[in-house]
Amino acid sequence: MKKIFSILVIAVCCMCMATTTARAQFIKWGIKGGVNMTKIDFDNYKDKMAGFFIGPMAEVTIPIVGLGVDASLLFSQKGVKADNDATKQMGLDIPVNLKYTIGLGSTLGIFIAAGPDFYFDFKDEGEFDRKKAQVGVNVGAGVKLIQHLQIGVNYNIPIGDHFEWGDLKGKDKTWQISLAYLF
Repeated sequence: MKKIFSILVIAVCCMCMATTTARAQFIKWGIKGGVNMTKIDFDNYKDKMAGFFIGPMAEVTIPIVGLGVDASLLFSQKGVKADNDATKQMGLDIPVNLKYTIGLGSTLGIFIAAGPDFYFDFKDEGEFDRKKAQVGVNVGAGVKLIQHLQIGVNYNIPIGDHFEWGDLKGKDKTWQISLAYLF
């Protein structure tokens, strides 16, 4: 009876440790930043401009399967350069991606991600302008290093027109190179 009780206590302790480890790997918080490379497409006009983004992120992953969701709340700067005059957009970028990770050992992984992206422009006064909201689709890939560091490349394709200059309407397609550190 003592042996059965001891084995039962050891089994419960092992399950508790495994559950704690899985919970610790289930949700991770971190900070993400990088470079935006925006391409503006109007009817007869195309231009490119660089900006940056930075902000907190969260990642929820099912440990053994490698499937999860990552979401970020990023201060983002995009823009267009027209006739030597730079027009910068500053706003809130909220990407929510479904992410699949293939582990290549405990210190390296490769991931692919896709999902919606919501971008909200700020007015010059810093107020939120609801008329300048943009919805897009993200597609990306990257690597996870040393269980805390992520390097990724992402392409954002907007749904619908986002800019208007007189009679011209256009979209801003953005490549993003990101670096994230998860705690």
